[in-house]
Amino acid sequence: MSELIETGKAAKRASRAVALLTTEEKNRALYAIADALTEKAEAWLAANAEDLAEAEKSGMSESLLDRLRLTRERIEKIADGVRAAAELPDPVGETIREWSRPNGLVIIKRRVPLGVIAIIYEARPNVTVDAAALCLKSGNACILRGGREAIRSNICAVKIMREALAGVGVDENAVSLIEDTSRESARALMHLNDYVDVLIPRGGRGLIRSVVNEASVPVIRTGEGVCHVYVESEADISMASDILRNAKCSRPSVCNAAECLVLDKAIAEAFLNEAMGWMDDAHLELRGDSKICNILGTRAKEATEEDWDTEYGDLILAVKTVRGIDEAIEFISEHTTGHSEAIITENAGKAARFMNEIDAAAVYHNASTRFTDGGEFGFGAEIGISTQKLHARGPMGLEELTSWKYLIEGKGQVR
Repeated sequence: MSELIETGKAAKRASRAVALLTTEEKNRALYAIADALTEKAEAWLAANAEDLAEAEKSGMSESLLDRLRLTRERIEKIADGVRAAAELPDPVGETIREWSRPNGLVIIKRRVPLGVIAIIYEARPNVTVDAAALCLKSGNACILRGGREAIRSNICAVKIMREALAGVGVDENAVSLIEDTSRESARALMHLNDYVDVLIPRGGRGLIRSVVNEASVPVIRTGEGVCHVYVESEADISMASDILRNAKCSRPSVCNAAECLVLDKAIAEAFLNEAMGWMDDAHLELRGDSKICNILGTRAKEATEEDWDTEYGDLILAVKTVRGIDEAIEFISEHTTGHSEAIITENAGKAARFMNEIDAAAVYHNASTRFTDGGEFGFGAEIGISTQKLHARGPMGLEELTSWKYLIEGKGQVR
């Protein structure tokens, strides 16, 4: 893996230069990237068409094909996202805190870039650009390693971005792509400790757990989303139905989509009567416990224990019935991945209890889990949704891509 080591060395050198760029210089580079992506959209679409053709031949599901697919409209939105990143406040150099000690030392806690950020991700070419833009704005270099399904799209996007960076005098090695999509290349990247400061996996449970278990480079765990919507006995059933429809069906392949409906037995039949119309229209497959199967008959398949822990990424919904909030909290706590959980209820006390007791990055009352997103939270964009508790949790915007250091001003003090 000598080529990977050379990529790491180049990224490390570039990270030192990028960390010193002014806000204006970083923004100029981002605008150049955005303009280049739209100007060269045809080349990117042609590369993506080749990826889509290969993916269709291999039998990729429609929901995953949707994640892979680029259109001119999507490219415009991706470019707009890069421009939006340029408009965000620059966190680098911010003085977080400043104080003086009795001995006269002045201590300044200042925000600094992480350095070199590596991202391992799956078939989403938009991530290639989003990650690069956020890393650049936060003063970091990035090493990208996408999946084989999007390799042509990723090669094209990175080529466009590197040319744009060079055109404005920024080291093109601030954005690098590992074109080898073998497991060996991913495994080697996980151990590139001399050059990579943090590794962020984005994708399904298998990818994330593989990285967490294998890597010696520090990892920020992201994206694993077995998200629940709990319809409590005092819920507005019509509103609950609308929320679940959005949480499950608006984009079933993403990590903030609902995978499990937790339904109070007292209103189970009424809720299903309310929701069954859109469930049928969406061709939603239901996998339910015995109560659900008794109500729906052959419309629902009997759920297995594995269903309660599965991130489907598709139009499949597990349905669990419970007797009251105690059982709901216990069930969700046992099966949550710590991403996003929601309660639908008109009882403020039960809502407060749920939101206090459920341990997840985002907990909702009477709203869809689909809002767990950097843009929706007002962060502009995100590099992922962290489901861990150290350093970053929830949507990871610019601040989460920085650390800090202490600057100490003295006048000859010794200890």
